[in-house]
Amino acid sequence: MAKYIYPAVFTPEEGGKFSIDFPDIEGCYTCGDNLADGMEMAQDALAFMLTHLEDEKREIPMASSINAVTAEGEEFVTYISCDTTVYRRLMNRTAVKKTLSIPSWLNDSAVAAGLNFSQVLQDALKQQLNIL
Repeated sequence: MAKYIYPAVFTPEEGGKFSIDFPDIEGCYTCGDNLADGMEMAQDALAFMLTHLEDEKREIPMASSINAVTAEGEEFVTYISCDTTVYRRLMNRTAVKKTLSIPSWLNDSAVAAGLNFSQVLQDALKQQLNIL
């Protein structure tokens, strides 16, 4: 799990759309309805493919220099970055059951206040771990 940066080739399509290809990563391509959407989709596709390679314990290809990637016509090449640790966190919404103990008086007060114990614990853990 790491941060990665790879060059991507953006090919303009009709209607302002874009096709995006990562020459260094076999099978990694996507598209976007406009440039902003294409950038977002490219980051998602890159993170998805690299997470898959990590999970399969396959070798992560070296990224080419942006100058080594050729563009033709109206195509352009730009770097796309992703962080597979962040991607995993965003995509993994599996709940994990935890058993904990708190003083009875604290439980009674929290129940009376209508607090959601799971949400309070998540918020406290995020604060302790400095996760936004």
